[in-house]
Amino acid sequence: MKAVQPPISSPLLLLLLHLWPLCIWGRCIFDQVQSSVRVVSSPILQPNPYDWPLNEAMVKQQVPVISVGRDDLTLQTTQRSQDATSRHPQSLRIRRMEKGWIKALQPQPIRIKTWTSRESPVLSHWERERVEAAVSEAISTVSKLLSVRRVPDRLLLNRDINKYCRFIWRNSSTYNYNRCGRANEKYRAESCLGVTIPDDHLSGYIVYPHPDQPNSQVLKPDGLGVPDTDFLLYMHTQSTAKCRADSSVLAYSVHCQTDADGRPIVGVVVICRESLRVDGFSHERMVQTVIHELFHMLGFSKDLYGTWRDCSLSSQSQLGVGCSSRGHVTNTDETGQMRIYSPNVIKTLHTHLNSTHTELGAPLENQDVGSGGVSSHWEARVLQGSIMMAALGEPSLFQIDRVTLSALQDTGWYTVNFSQAQSLLWGEGEGDLFGSLATCNESSSFFCTGSGLGCHYLHLHKGECQSDEYLEGCRIYKPLANRSECWKEENERKSELENWSGEIYHTDSRCFLSSLIREDHSSHSVSVVGHCYRHRCTGRNMYQIQVGGSDWLDCPAGKSIEVLGYRGTVFCPDRRFCHHHNVNPPASTHKPLLPAQLSTAATFSKRNHTPQPMISNSSLNFKPALPFSTSALKAGMIVASVLVIANVLFLLAVLIIIYRKCCSARVRVHAFIETPHVLQLQAT
Repeated sequence: MKAVQPPISSPLLLLLLHLWPLCIWGRCIFDQVQSSVRVVSSPILQPNPYDWPLNEAMVKQQVPVISVGRDDLTLQTTQRSQDATSRHPQSLRIRRMEKGWIKALQPQPIRIKTWTSRESPVLSHWERERVEAAVSEAISTVSKLLSVRRVPDRLLLNRDINKYCRFIWRNSSTYNYNRCGRANEKYRAESCLGVTIPDDHLSGYIVYPHPDQPNSQVLKPDGLGVPDTDFLLYMHTQSTAKCRADSSVLAYSVHCQTDADGRPIVGVVVICRESLRVDGFSHERMVQTVIHELFHMLGFSKDLYGTWRDCSLSSQSQLGVGCSSRGHVTNTDETGQMRIYSPNVIKTLHTHLNSTHTELGAPLENQDVGSGGVSSHWEARVLQGSIMMAALGEPSLFQIDRVTLSALQDTGWYTVNFSQAQSLLWGEGEGDLFGSLATCNESSSFFCTGSGLGCHYLHLHKGECQSDEYLEGCRIYKPLANRSECWKEENERKSELENWSGEIYHTDSRCFLSSLIREDHSSHSVSVVGHCYRHRCTGRNMYQIQVGGSDWLDCPAGKSIEVLGYRGTVFCPDRRFCHHHNVNPPASTHKPLLPAQLSTAATFSKRNHTPQPMISNSSLNFKPALPFSTSALKAGMIVASVLVIANVLFLLAVLIIIYRKCCSARVRVHAFIETPHVLQLQAT
């Protein structure tokens, strides 16, 4: 844990909070945390939960009994022959119920329910809104992607027999083999990652005092369970030691329990409270983070690779039963790179890279891995931009890609709606050697050399050629820390003298490598760097661009053009524009907290809904309902100072009105406090 630093003065703190979102990477510590948690699996002797409601209901109504075992699906009916069935008046009803039960066993969109842990602190209204909105959107997205054989009736979690039991009968020849022989007097509750699981969500537990006698003692009855749930997510919003130790950690999670087929059915996500309070909070970034953690909990985890199931040989594979274990799906290639080798992953990566290597596995990250060298993240050099990278950044630059969804399909627990997959542009069509350490420094439109300025590969941002620990010496254009977004109109330079390259910042602007310079500019040459120009599609991989003062010009993909009134050229990227429909700027910008909220944890009064200028004849308009522009980096300290000055002057003005009652003074005071309720604060 890092040492506690001395308090920072308020102006400096505000400045640091403004800079924080620009520097932060959503670094994932899932593997580190998951390794510290004991996962509870279904007891060996527990009947499959899919049997219980079906058998009980059907026996009572004398209808077909569907028994779902681990490796088979059998249909038993009270009438064995078609002739006998046709003679019974209830035969039609029985046949309809058969179809209904089979339909119920077919995969349907996964139902993820959340439960706020009692250990979580009481959140402010705006903190709670931010958490709930982000988690709700993330769950909705995942539910549209994954379908599962649903849990009938209610989800009832298992207790850890190693916790509630003092000893277990281990003689396989005894009647009560693998059952609890004596209770642990110190046992109080089940927990996972510091979250206490309510008794109502848990099955009970029984003690069998004698190894060969059925006599038993019920120490705790079954809870009610959780209805309409296939995966239960415990939410814990807290400022934990892990959150405080690394500001780049926005959240972390674990899966806590699996069912009889090995599918995770419960998990815990810890959302760092600091990430909710900071100025520059991004709803989109939090949604992205929760989706990332959900994919880990649902199966994209090195601790679960060995339990993935193969349903390809099952005659009832569409029901998710009759599947066998895939065994080991990870192995190293000839270079020592750890990869996942499973059917859909291999097929999808082969198609994505246009590889001639038909058995090309998807590479896993080789940084920050423990023993065994296996990671729960994709290798950044090969699958840059995937939502399952070890470090995430601006949400518009990361996609829910087909390779990740193929891995979830290969778990055997889910069917995937690939129509909802997002396009992964990185490395598309580059061949099976793409991203290797031996080739990344060679000529490639995705990698770069040196430390110059250019364009991020999605061309939404200007970028700088950089490397990091995950790239291992390979270099790519990373978005600049400030004003790099071509699609933000507020980034437009105010002075024409500054805009000697003809840049245009607009919602349809993109980054182009360019050496353009106005003919009337004093400089005679300029290096090739990233500049922002407008673009519009005229066909697939066909587009036009517009430079400041020019008409719309055809920009042939893979070539360069000159522009009238400018010296130099613009390079037209190939297969980057008008190629994928879902590579776009974010739909909305982040919604930061106001400086007053950061310093006093206060909320705005609702007495005045119309934002007005704080100070008359001032260009600083304070609009609580709107996000800061990118100029907030400099304006943050100004706003903080204005707030202090405004409060002092307001008090002085009141004193002047009361004691001096001077007309001229009243005129000056009224000019200042014309809208005094715009920034009324209420202590929370």
